[in-house]
Amino acid sequence: MTQQNKLTRRSMLKGTAAIGTTLWLGGTSQSRAADSPNEKINIACIGIGGRGTANVDGCSKQNIVALCDLDERRGARSFEKFKNAKRFVDFRRMLDQIENEIDAVVVSTPDHTHFHASMQAMGMGKHLYCEKPMAHSVWEVRQMTNKAKEMKLATQLGVQRHVLTNMHRSVELIKGGAIGKVTEVHSWIGGDRGMPSIPKDKPEVPSTLDWDLWVGPARDIGYHPSIAPYGWRFWWDYGTGETGNFGCHILDIPFWALDLKYPDRVEGSGPEPHELMTPKQMKTKMTFKDQGVDLHWYHSKNGPAILEEKGISGKGMNTVFIGSEGILATGFGGRKLYPEEKFADFKAPDETIKKSPGFYEEWFTAIRGGEAATCDFEYSGPLSETVLLGNVGYRAGKAFDWKAKTLEVTGSDKAASLIRTEFRAGWEV
Repeated sequence: MTQQNKLTRRSMLKGTAAIGTTLWLGGTSQSRAADSPNEKINIACIGIGGRGTANVDGCSKQNIVALCDLDERRGARSFEKFKNAKRFVDFRRMLDQIENEIDAVVVSTPDHTHFHASMQAMGMGKHLYCEKPMAHSVWEVRQMTNKAKEMKLATQLGVQRHVLTNMHRSVELIKGGAIGKVTEVHSWIGGDRGMPSIPKDKPEVPSTLDWDLWVGPARDIGYHPSIAPYGWRFWWDYGTGETGNFGCHILDIPFWALDLKYPDRVEGSGPEPHELMTPKQMKTKMTFKDQGVDLHWYHSKNGPAILEEKGISGKGMNTVFIGSEGILATGFGGRKLYPEEKFADFKAPDETIKKSPGFYEEWFTAIRGGEAATCDFEYSGPLSETVLLGNVGYRAGKAFDWKAKTLEVTGSDKAASLIRTEFRAGWEV
C-alpha cells in the first residue's frame, strides 16, 4: 500500500543554527509503505541500546535503513550488527535527511524524549512503534494519540505481553461473565525500586555520550552514571518510575477485559513525594463511572492488602478482579478463580481471542494496510494516560476529578500542574 499525504509542514527551528529542534506538524511527504505482503518495510530506529536493542532485532526481517543513538557505546551492538544502516546521533538530523527513504520509525529512547521524536516522525507521515509508557506526560500522550489518528498511521505501543496466552484466557473469563459484574480491580508491581540517592560527585561525561542531547527537552540535573544509561526512570525529570515502567503491561489486563478508557476521578497516597525522585511504594485509586469500576494500582513490595483479606495467593499474579459472582486472580503466566470450591468444575468459555502472529508482525501488517495492531494508539493512548494519571495522583497527594475530553483537573492545583511538562529552551512546541 502506497500512501501519498499532502500535508502542511511547520518546522520549529530552535537551538543551534545547524539543526535545532524540528517538530513536524505536517508537510509534503510520501510514505513509502510496502506495496505487497512480500515487500520489506523501510525502518529507522531511534534509541538502539537496552530495550531498543530488542526492538531493532524485532524489526530485523524488514529493512533497517538507519540507526540513531547519542551513546556510541550503548548503541555499539546494533551499529555493528546492521553495518549497512546509516548512523546518526541526533534523531532530528536523521529524520530530516532520510525522510524519503523510510516508511516507519521505532522510538526506544527514555520516556522524556518519546514525544519529540515521535511527533516529528508522525508529522512526516511515518508509521510509529513507540516504547511504553508512550510519553512523559498526559498531555504528550494525548498529542501523540491525536496525531496518529489525524495522519491515519499504523502505530503500536511496546506492550509486548499483550500477546501472551494467559492474558487472552483471562480476558475471555471476564468478558464471558465468569465472575459476574466486576466492580473492583487491584493491580500491582512488586519490589521497592525508586528513590535513588542524590549523587554527591560530579564525574565527567563520557566522550561516547552526548549529554546535552540526552537531556533534550527536560531539565538538566547533571550527568551521573546512576542516571544514564538506566537509572533515569527513577527521576521525575526523565522517567515515570515503576508505575510508568510496568503500569502499561499490567493495567493492559483490566483495560482490555473491561473496555476501560479514561478515569473520572483519581486519588493517590504513599510516602511524602520527592521533587526529583520516584517513590519506592505508592498506591492510587481511579474511578471509571461509566463502567462502575474502581481500579486500584499499587507499587508495593509485598503486594496489596486485598490478597490477605480474600485469602488469595499473589504468587505469579499481578491483578485481582472482584466480581459479583467470584474473584479472578491473574498475571502474565497464571490465573485462578475463587472461591476454589465454587469453581472446582468450572468450564472455561470458548477461546475467542485469536493468537497473535507476533507483536511486531501485527504492526507490519497494519503498515501494509491490514488490521490495526492490538496496541495501537487508539487503545494504548488512554491506557498510557491512565498510568501517568496514577503518578499525578500520588504526587498531588489529593483526590481530583478528571475531564478527559478537555484534559482538565478539578480539585487540585498540584495535579493540574503535572498534566503537561515544561520543555527546556530550544525544545518548545
